[in-house]
Amino acid sequence: FSFPLTVYVKSEGPKLVPFFKATCVYFVLWLPTSSPSWFSALIKCLPIFCLWVFLLAHGFSFLGAHSSARKILAGLIFSALGDAFLIWQEQGYFIHGLLMFAITHILYSSAFGMKPLNVHAGLVITAASSLCYILLYPYLSGPFTYLVAVYIALIGFMGWRAIAGLQLANDLWTWTKLSACLGAVLFMVSDLTIAVNKFCFPVPHSRAIIMATYYAAQMLIALSAVECQDVEVARKRT
Repeated sequence: FSFPLTVYVKSEGPKLVPFFKATCVYFVLWLPTSSPSWFSALIKCLPIFCLWVFLLAHGFSFLGAHSSARKILAGLIFSALGDAFLIWQEQGYFIHGLLMFAITHILYSSAFGMKPLNVHAGLVITAASSLCYILLYPYLSGPFTYLVAVYIALIGFMGWRAIAGLQLANDLWTWTKLSACLGAVLFMVSDLTIAVNKFCFPVPHSRAIIMATYYAAQMLIALSAVECQDVEVARKRT
């Protein structure tokens, strides 16, 4: 069964204030991508750093007891490395960023686990991922022909494992599972926008779309790692 959203927000919301402030700083400064620098890399990565702090704020005992939370924290660390590499993508570091995010998706998939299997969700994601690759394929060349295929498979697998955990029909869902599901979908939207904009044609307002969906995705996935203490108290009282 699920718990009231207000309880969930009251418990976790205050810990996310630094993340929201850092995200606002990124969009307010809106540093040009044409002149990459360590400062622009810091500003871009700052919201992800805040999500590290968000997870660490739950305590080392929490992280020690929950392997999924540790894996998501590790995924956020690799995500920050990927963000930094992509600042210099025009200087030849796009593949490095791609590799960092590929590792991130492997870690997230492991965190979400293989139960329940949910074959139907897997088939839907497989069909959607295959369609995306078919659409991108004519625009790919060289190593990107297979690198993009592998990356799509990894992020698709991550999306499947996140979506599979959400059992709405059986009323077994929780806000953490819903967060994982929404986060995975937004991550796929963000990365698809990157791919279309880089390989196919310019997407209007691509940077805003990419970063807004990306930050929202990472926040939701980080939220999926935590067990709300107030919710645990509410469970004991019911």
